[in-house]
Amino acid sequence: MNATKYNVLFLGGGNAARSIFAEAILSRDGAGTFQAFSAGVQPRPLPDAHAIDLLARMNFATAGLKPKSWETYAGEGAPNFDFIFSVCDAAAMMPRAMWRGNPVFAHWGIDDPAKAEGNESQIRLAYADAFRMLSNRIGIFVNLPLRSLDRLTVQRQLDRIGGKAEGAVAAA
Repeated sequence: MNATKYNVLFLGGGNAARSIFAEAILSRDGAGTFQAFSAGVQPRPLPDAHAIDLLARMNFATAGLKPKSWETYAGEGAPNFDFIFSVCDAAAMMPRAMWRGNPVFAHWGIDDPAKAEGNESQIRLAYADAFRMLSNRIGIFVNLPLRSLDRLTVQRQLDRIGGKAEGAVAAA
């Protein structure tokens, strides 16, 4: 893991909320070290209005955030990725061999806030919760000493951040 700038792809179902959150968070919190991208298995025509509203209220750049198909980042001309994070189960099932760059994969499943039910406050709370979980995970990720870790150690750390190992979240 010795890249000077790491390319990171976040894969979601519709690329309208969770993966858009992750792209915006990493673009700001990892600026200079990480280049963030997002895509969806079945991208929606537009980003989720609640997601864009939350990002704007938290002073995140939203210009250019839009749903894109995973096909945009597979095959010839696509960036070489260092990391790919799935944020929904459908994206976690995608074949890994299609991605350029031999990326490290991790599944950071987050409940889809677009499926939240209830009044407006309850729905906004679901979006805020998804944002918070991604922000926490990305905060730990950007502080890992990637240049000094081997691939297997990085994989273990990413799995822990996503809650797949005992102890749930690893300290950076």
